[in-house]
Amino acid sequence: MANHPMVPTRAFFTKGVGVHKNKLQSFELALREAGIEKQNLVYVSSIYPPNCELVSLEEGVKALHPGQITFCVMARNQTNEKGRLVGSSCGMAIPSDKEHYGYISEHHSFGEEEKELGDFAEDLASTMLATTLGVDFDPEIGYDERREVYLMSGKIIDSISMPVSAIGTGNMWTTTVSAVVFIF
Repeated sequence: MANHPMVPTRAFFTKGVGVHKNKLQSFELALREAGIEKQNLVYVSSIYPPNCELVSLEEGVKALHPGQITFCVMARNQTNEKGRLVGSSCGMAIPSDKEHYGYISEHHSFGEEEKELGDFAEDLASTMLATTLGVDFDPEIGYDERREVYLMSGKIIDSISMPVSAIGTGNMWTTTVSAVVFIF
């Protein structure tokens, strides 16, 4: 495989929650919990590169340097409402052919628990990948049934997500972040 400029070779999932009286500082605390607060983050869209290796959070964070321009797909949500459930999730659909690209989605909402957040994000990514690979499916059936169709097609090997949710305290900002971070 030839190395191409600006095509990541590794990626990792991370997530965090931050709570603070100031909105921006709650975001900073969520980034700290996620281990990516020292990066200059650049948000990119939804393609998981061909031949990209998914690595652990620990391995990924070790490869980063303070101040580094770091590309990521990020889902972010915030609330300052007491009792409001806030959440974010990135989802990924991985093709069985490593030479093909996959998809990453970001989803954020209010009132959804982590399983719902994760399933929705995986469904988004899987559906985008399935349509590019020509997998025939009924868009009206539920995600669990579609997921089986996707996996049985042999064209999609897996889908994964990194959901995170928290309940707002009312007198503070609560921020959730979920990200797929790229490493070159």
